[in-house]
Amino acid sequence: MTATPGIQLKPKGQPRLAAGSWRADPVHSHALFTARVAGRAVRGRLPLTGEVRITDPIEDSTARLAARASAVSTGSPVLDRLLAGPAFLDARAFPEISFRSELLVWVPAGWRAVGRLQVKNTTHELACQLDLDLGGTRPGDPPHIIIASRWAIDSRWVTSQWVPALDRRIMMACSCLLEQSI
Repeated sequence: MTATPGIQLKPKGQPRLAAGSWRADPVHSHALFTARVAGRAVRGRLPLTGEVRITDPIEDSTARLAARASAVSTGSPVLDRLLAGPAFLDARAFPEISFRSELLVWVPAGWRAVGRLQVKNTTHELACQLDLDLGGTRPGDPPHIIIASRWAIDSRWVTSQWVPALDRRIMMACSCLLEQSI
């Protein structure tokens, strides 16, 4: 069954991207984070760029998403400079944070991605559930889909310095609007 060109539905209504290239719309794609420091939540975001190549079989598909470390935004210019600085992301030495998938698979509970997250030139294995939303795709509009995921990373991936009262877990959420490349 095809909902719109480029997007198909799997059993139980699970959307599936058609084979081909898809790009992340940088205006509508971002990673959000929440870290607890001294019992207070610090929230921020990083804009994402990237590309997804869907193949048949789906397991051979690839995705690469990237964020500029210097683009971290919390709403506080002072905190943004601190997070982009040498004590945390060290954006001058390590300008990019990236994720490369190694496996994309559909299971009865939905889509899963397994890959590697590179932060500060160190690679960490990462697995996450993907939620796909057809969004407002209408006949005649270019095919697009929104992919969302959530996971936790270890705060030691971001800083090797001891930060009093920084929780070890940093909660992450990612939302990407993918548009089919022509």
